Amino acid sequence: MILTGIFIILAVGGVIIFSAYKGSSGDAVTVVIWGTIPEATFSEVVQATSLYQSKEFKIEYKQKNVTEFDTDFVEALASGRGPDIFMLPSDKMLKHRNKIFPIPYNVFTQRQFKDYFIEGTEIYMAPEGTLAFPIWTDPLVMYWNRTIFTEAKLTQPPKYWDEFHNLAKLITKKDGALNIQRSAVAFGEFSNISNAKAIILNLVMQAGNPVAVWNGLNVSSVFADSSGGVVMPAEAAVNFYTEFGNPAKSSYSWNRSLSASRDYFLSGDLGIYFGFASEISNLQLKNPNLNFDVSEVPTERESKYYVSFANFQGLAITKATKVPAAAFSVISILSGKDGVKAFSEALNLPPTRRDLLDFKPTDAYMSVFYDSAIRAKTWLDPEPTESNTIFKNMIESITSGRSRTGEAVLKAHRELTNLLSKYAISQ
Repeated sequence: MILTGIFIILAVGGVIIFSAYKGSSGDAVTVVIWGTIPEATFSEVVQATSLYQSKEFKIEYKQKNVTEFDTDFVEALASGRGPDIFMLPSDKMLKHRNKIFPIPYNVFTQRQFKDYFIEGTEIYMAPEGTLAFPIWTDPLVMYWNRTIFTEAKLTQPPKYWDEFHNLAKLITKKDGALNIQRSAVAFGEFSNISNAKAIILNLVMQAGNPVAVWNGLNVSSVFADSSGGVVMPAEAAVNFYTEFGNPAKSSYSWNRSLSASRDYFLSGDLGIYFGFASEISNLQLKNPNLNFDVSEVPTERESKYYVSFANFQGLAITKATKVPAAAFSVISILSGKDGVKAFSEALNLPPTRRDLLDFKPTDAYMSVFYDSAIRAKTWLDPEPTESNTIFKNMIESITSGRSRTGEAVLKAHRELTNLLSKYAISQ
């Protein structure tokens, strides 16, 4: 009853606050936005929307360094110099939740959110309201070396995970001492595998485990959930991942002595590299002669969980803003069709809006990115750096022989539970 009363108060208050701004016939309202993309890029987006030369709003955008953003953000809010709006990555949502002014569902309904935006972005829908409006998607995709596949007489990249066992036999090359000279795929370890956490989470989520779920106002880990089966989905997924680092397996393709998987792929010695869509320009720049293509992340055969892990970016309103209604109007425009389209075109990343994903680009790479965005999902990450350590320890305890897979998964579940408790809200 108390919880229901709190929500009613928040909802009524939200309606009053967000309806207070009707537009001004006098001076334009200044709205300060912090983000990590270049100022020139943000300016391009603004020019594509009704915010350009607006008489109602004056937009001040400040570009911040990614590594320093969190520290600067907290310090600015504490000193009263914080922004009205800030760009909120999906993996920082829980970390910054207490600094966000949630948009009540009677101001912008759950139905509206689901109609406008792709399913994966519903990560921003918290019990108290929408924490951010999504503006772009960065899905995990499969980059594959066409030269290596041609040499192995393979015409297509794998569509299903079970194909990777045979792929490892056909592509991976080892000397007499089992030293890997060419690898089919970088699975099995953690520290020298770029995007290792994202790859593991993709496998776990495809196995039917969402990793963490809302439980009232807070989030609970379900990483060790068995879903009524004999083997935990996370255990099965991690078993598959680690077997490629086991020298006793015929699928052995990777070890911790090799260079970082991204560099190994750029050198032309790795058949498949799992990276984000945002990496493609840098890959092309680093090695213009690398003959590669892009495909969607494979799935399990006959699976009902079509997941491509992704990072999302959203726009959130800070609790410290003195112009919440104006801030709401601005993020509504920037997350509208024109704004999201402009972000997509400026960053070469797929949009978050359903109405934009209906129109597939002719570009060979972008068409794959669009398809991946439709099935894009992420998880309720309590804190990306700390959760990365949890998954790293889990994998390395298995590959070193210190723990069995089931034991390591249970330990990771307990550590995720403890980490999530740091961001719990009293109920």
